[in-house]
Amino acid sequence: MGTFAFFILSHSLISSLTYIKFCFAFNKITSNQSISDGQILVSSGQRFELGFFSPGNNKNRYLGIWYKNAPHIAVWVANRNSPITDSSGVLTITNNATLVLHNRMKSPIWSSNTSRVAESPFVQLLDTGNLVIMDKTRRSTESYIWQSFDFPSDTRLPDMKIGKESDDDLERYLVSWKSADDPSPGAFTYRIDDNHGLPQLVILGGSAKTYRTGPWNGIQFSSFTRFINLAYSPVFVYNKDNSYYVYEPYNYTAFTRLTLNQSGFLQRYRLNERSNEWSLLYTLPKDQCDSYRQCGANGICRIQKAPVCECLNGFTPKLQEDWQMQDWSSGCMRRTALDCQSEEGFLKVEKVKLPDLLDQFWLNKSMSLRECKAECLKNCSCVAYANSNISEGGSGCLMWFGDLIDIREFTGEGNDYDIYIRLAASELESIHNSNKKNKLVIILVVSSLSGLLIMGMVLWCGIWKKRIKRKGEDWELPLVDFSTIVTATNNFSLANMLGEGGFGPVYKANLSNGQEIAVKRLSRNSRQGLEEFKNEVTLIAKLQHRNLVRLLGCCIQKEERMLIYEYMSNKSLDYFIFDQDRSALLPWGKRFNIFMGIARGLLYLHQDSRLRIIHRDLKTSNILLDSEMNPKISDFGLARNFESDQIYAKTRRVIGTHGYMSPEYVVHGKFSMKSDVFSFGVLLLEIVSGRRNRGFFHSKHNHNLLGHAWILWHEDKGLELMDACLKDSCVESSQVLRCIQVGLLCVQKLSEDRPPMSSVVSMLGNEGSTIPQPKQPGFFTESSSTDDEVESKDIGSHTNDTATITMLEPR
Repeated sequence: MGTFAFFILSHSLISSLTYIKFCFAFNKITSNQSISDGQILVSSGQRFELGFFSPGNNKNRYLGIWYKNAPHIAVWVANRNSPITDSSGVLTITNNATLVLHNRMKSPIWSSNTSRVAESPFVQLLDTGNLVIMDKTRRSTESYIWQSFDFPSDTRLPDMKIGKESDDDLERYLVSWKSADDPSPGAFTYRIDDNHGLPQLVILGGSAKTYRTGPWNGIQFSSFTRFINLAYSPVFVYNKDNSYYVYEPYNYTAFTRLTLNQSGFLQRYRLNERSNEWSLLYTLPKDQCDSYRQCGANGICRIQKAPVCECLNGFTPKLQEDWQMQDWSSGCMRRTALDCQSEEGFLKVEKVKLPDLLDQFWLNKSMSLRECKAECLKNCSCVAYANSNISEGGSGCLMWFGDLIDIREFTGEGNDYDIYIRLAASELESIHNSNKKNKLVIILVVSSLSGLLIMGMVLWCGIWKKRIKRKGEDWELPLVDFSTIVTATNNFSLANMLGEGGFGPVYKANLSNGQEIAVKRLSRNSRQGLEEFKNEVTLIAKLQHRNLVRLLGCCIQKEERMLIYEYMSNKSLDYFIFDQDRSALLPWGKRFNIFMGIARGLLYLHQDSRLRIIHRDLKTSNILLDSEMNPKISDFGLARNFESDQIYAKTRRVIGTHGYMSPEYVVHGKFSMKSDVFSFGVLLLEIVSGRRNRGFFHSKHNHNLLGHAWILWHEDKGLELMDACLKDSCVESSQVLRCIQVGLLCVQKLSEDRPPMSSVVSMLGNEGSTIPQPKQPGFFTESSSTDDEVESKDIGSHTNDTATITMLEPR
């Protein structure tokens, strides 16, 4: 069956998992605890769950890890070879730090086979999807006694390594499922092939290659350029002790996964947060030319031609009848045999995936390309040579002595390996004469068309410039040339990238006059980006306030859409407030100034600007801080303009960030100025406490941060809400309590009970103002929670075991 038939088959076999979760959820378990079928382990940020599931129509039970709030896709399975036939499975951790899975007969059917000793071992599911065994006496990533990332299933997550490390003998690689209903090891693996010193990634069907990337060139694998995601940085470590490949994320909030499916295709997915659906970014092999040995020996695959396979220049098909039937497996042979006694030379073939290194090759990593050519000519068996290291013009000589296997032509930039094929002098002369004739024909055709083309381009550019100029005038916003942005961002270098959101990536840029700016570039894969672009341009361009981020201009050229902002050197508020070390850089005085600035900016949007604006996505990550820690509200992609007499609006498309949205917006789709007031109240309580509302938990109750603040307030213990790093500093307690009280007023359940922003500013800024007692906050119901992550802030009131109620979910 052909490559595309396999792809269609694999794409149609969408797995369906049945998760049965009852009423208990944990963040970690210790040696005196266990997880039974129906109980789950949840990561602290509510990203992943571990528990028992049945895939598709399979009735057997497996212990696995899956996404919690995204469509439930299993990313790791423990007992792939040993399913449990009923719901009797129990997972425990022994005193010697070994995970053991038992069946109904209490017989161990799977274990972690841990060999290290721990004084007080426990198991925790991290927000990366990594299940780890740690010792309470040593809590660091270097002290993981065991981790599931060392034993991948069919899915690779960010920070998961493929290959080997120096401190163990483990080879980490992906193994496909046998079928959509059967997670037992299938026929395909995805791993690193050492490739005789030029490592590459390969997919194997059994022991036979079905796909290879081509060698690592010092920057990326040669066929991977078009697939690099700007949210992640590919890192390959290769030396005498290490050989592993990993994607290091710039932004942990994005959901992405790489899965080797049961048909042997490697597929990269990314979660679209708006639709909560997985979007397929790419598949490998991506086309016919990616299939290993597609054109046989000494053939070259060119995907833009039909048929895709050709013999290399100087070669002819071995079996012409087979090639006429588009069966290219027999490959090609030389038209004119090489003869060392006669004059011979080399034909350069540009931008290809180098032939696979089998048994007949020679590698010298220090030799120049000129020396490599001379060395190949001296050896009568050498049939081709190439530079083995194209990274930054590196030297290196690679020579082949047999058939050239699995060559494909690349058409994109970055895949610039060139190979020099040895040919007889008569063949080189024939090719040279043929090229001369082809060039003459091309020159005649191009010259006759160039005049018409130039005239058309002049007319089109004139019309386009008029349209762009008219659009910029409508928006009252300066337009910046695309070339200026390219230069300022160093051609959108990854080193200049500040982060990535729903709109697309954001880059730091330096203009020629020395001004620093931030450039938000619309992602071509973004479904909501164009709408957000128009929204921000039409709204922010007309707003001016010291606590709103300034929009300096925009860039529109062909498909490119970019917004240009003032650069904020101290990043966003969440970068400081939720980090144990950096939060100490925000003493109480600075925190008070921050939420006063946010309040004034919000008041301007609601009351004092030319337009009445409802932000709809106020959260810590959308509060940027300048060099003096002054706050500026940013990201108006979801904002809406209200008429002067308009009280509220309603939408069927509820968009925003969980933990900050008001009850009436979440439940009924109603939003108003009071929706922003609710979000501000959440912000205020988060700034005071240094804790996130979403994911917060306490040992005595399962309320969120709002509920916890309400309980403390009614117990006259409001100061206990204050961030631990502030408690030893000089803080005016009455001011802290006033801020907590105002925050609770803002998050009251009913919108009509919440104060307008004018009252909020007055109550915060005036010590003598009378402040009413708050009523019950929104979402005052007990919900599930989890322990904090290993790297997060250590909050003594957190607990290990909490409760949640969930339902049947499909994969």
